[in-house]
Amino acid sequence: MAAGNREGVVLEPQKTWVKPPPLFKVVLLNDDYTPMDFVVTVLQTIFFMSREQATQIMLKVHREGSGVCGVYPRDVAATKVEQVMAFARQHQHPLRCVMEET
Repeated sequence: MAAGNREGVVLEPQKTWVKPPPLFKVVLLNDDYTPMDFVVTVLQTIFFMSREQATQIMLKVHREGSGVCGVYPRDVAATKVEQVMAFARQHQHPLRCVMEET
């Protein structure tokens, strides 16, 4: 057999494990000025929640000071935060939204 000849050798594909990207929580923060109905609208419009889901999150924000709107990869979370902040500014509300790594 000549050197370098690999007849009969079966190469198995190597399995590589790719770590999933880190996820980030998108969190609405309570303030004393933004109307509850506006928060519900934000949750329905930007996070595609039903009215019932949006009302539950809005009440959590109101009672506890903050509420998680969703968990996303970094780019999606950052986009959602920017959409909320822009929508709030457009409607002249001080609503704040942040992202936190899970």
